[in-house]
Amino acid sequence: MGLVARPRSRYLVSVGVAATVLALGAGAAAAQDAAPPTRIEVLKVEGPIDRPLLGFVLDRLDAAERSGTIVVLQLDSPGALGEDGVALADRVASLSVPVLTWVGPPPARASGAALLLLHASSLAAVAPGSQTGPLTPVELLDPDAGPPDLRARIAAWAAARGHQPSLDHLDEPLTAQRALDLGIAQLAATSVPDLLARADGLTVRTAEGEVTLRTRIATTQAQAREGTVALVFNEPGPIRRLQHAVATPSMVYWLLVAGLAALAFELTQPGFGFAGVSGVVLLSLAGYGATIVPPAPLGLGLLLLGTGALVLDVRLHRLGVLTGVGLVLFGLGSWLAWRDVAEAIRISWWLIAGATLAAFLYYGFALTVAVRSRERIESTQRGLIGLVGQAGGPLAPDGPVLVKGVTWRGRAIGEPIAAGSRVRVRGVDGLVLRVEREPDEPED
Repeated sequence: MGLVARPRSRYLVSVGVAATVLALGAGAAAAQDAAPPTRIEVLKVEGPIDRPLLGFVLDRLDAAERSGTIVVLQLDSPGALGEDGVALADRVASLSVPVLTWVGPPPARASGAALLLLHASSLAAVAPGSQTGPLTPVELLDPDAGPPDLRARIAAWAAARGHQPSLDHLDEPLTAQRALDLGIAQLAATSVPDLLARADGLTVRTAEGEVTLRTRIATTQAQAREGTVALVFNEPGPIRRLQHAVATPSMVYWLLVAGLAALAFELTQPGFGFAGVSGVVLLSLAGYGATIVPPAPLGLGLLLLGTGALVLDVRLHRLGVLTGVGLVLFGLGSWLAWRDVAEAIRISWWLIAGATLAAFLYYGFALTVAVRSRERIESTQRGLIGLVGQAGGPLAPDGPVLVKGVTWRGRAIGEPIAAGSRVRVRGVDGLVLRVEREPDEPED
């Protein structure tokens, strides 16, 4: 039996080796036949197109053109904020690679300069429940300004892309279906993958000519052999996201009011602590945001003058005429500071009313009570000058001091003082007792 089985086993081994070689060869051939992946980069354009966001988008567009990457702009924006939205649309129209724009997910919108990107792109899509338009204002900081011959430029972009949108409804907010009916968008898509699937096989135009899109995301091996995509979602980095986040009138206003309140609180405290540092940080962010969305000088001046009147009344320990005048100036300045910007980014009345009420409660009551409490403590401390107490712990230089049965915060004058040493109060520094070791206390 053993002599018979051996040739058969050799035969089976040979067959197995041959099958393995054939399988490896087939796999290698399939790998060689598979088309290289199409590179696609998705850029999220969310919020007003300000300096940080515009810089990010332009950088990525340049990189995409160098590498031959298809670009998808995911839009949810009311338009340009202090930047040239027409120039951005011109850059999109001049790219040698396809640019697909998608307004989504709902309730996203593309208004003002963001609407221009739809007309300048190779293919425009909208999500059901989204909004396109109105076109004006193109510039959110100057709603009355309008670039000359803008309709002619839109028509030129559309013609270069082979599109024929109706331009009679540019200044109307349009539903997704209405945008499709008017030719402003060419596709409806519920997501970026859905957009890529629907765009697969379509021929679109770029500045360099026609391109047939191969954008289907493969779900089977057969589709992968036909071609797949290398999809990258890209957003601004953390620094640019922070810069973008603070560059709106509402955010600058909040940072300014909160920063001033933190510094005012520091007036009730000895030294410069956490509230002061926080106030400086908040005001620094507000200052940066104000370079992008500058407030009207009159409005900012009245806001600061009103806050100053409120703080002065706090220092005078009363809730009087200055508080009333300060609140009026505070509210009026809040309204005037960004009154002339587009409604899409204008500070709401609710925010102004809430901030004014909060200022009344904060400056009129909270800080006044804090200042009076502090002064009562300081008055009590001054009455302790000259008394002898005991170091409740080591003073190097700060530590606890026990005087007349009450523990205070103490600070040693000169050399550190050991715990348990007898000390004499020599002065008051804010809310801190300045003490020195009693002369008859032996040194350690």
